[in-house]
Amino acid sequence: MSPGPLIFLALMAALIWFLLIRPQRRRQAAQQELMSELAPSDEVVTAGGVLGTVRSIADDHVVLEVAPGTEIRVAKQAVTARMPKEENDIAGVENPG
Repeated sequence: MSPGPLIFLALMAALIWFLLIRPQRRRQAAQQELMSELAPSDEVVTAGGVLGTVRSIADDHVVLEVAPGTEIRVAKQAVTARMPKEENDIAGVENPG
């Protein structure tokens, strides 16, 4: 029996690992890191595209202020990204608007 089919199966397993499993683990680690670093006053976006400011954090949910005086409660896992903090006064130049 030739080792050709065994080598082919090993290469296919390695290919599946690098194309599917490894990137998924990286995404999970990044999501876990985001959840651990989440703090009140962070601006975030949810999986549904809702933008809001974190007001409080519980074990399984986050309270977001989506408009002045309007707060919603979403699952912690629904938060997909933190928005970068905007600096209004970059290099001493005022916003002309």
